[in-house]
Amino acid sequence: MPPRFPARRRRIQPVSSEAVDGYVDYKDLETLRAFLAESGRIIPARLSGLNSRQQRDVSRAVKRARYLALLPYTDRHGRF
Repeated sequence: MPPRFPARRRRIQPVSSEAVDGYVDYKDLETLRAFLAESGRIIPARLSGLNSRQQRDVSRAVKRARYLALLPYTDRHGRF
């Protein structure tokens, strides 16, 4: 008889635990690009594997980087 409930997958933490108090730096563009889709949208936590606190930190860092023009808002910049 198959198990009633499927085995739960253990979540891995994509953001390194070495960060001081879970701080995600908005200047670390390589890390932030890993959480952006090709269109420039922030990938949701259910796809990226982040917990809610890490997702808020990543979202805040991406938005700060966009405001400072370190990251584009969309993929359509420069296609005029």
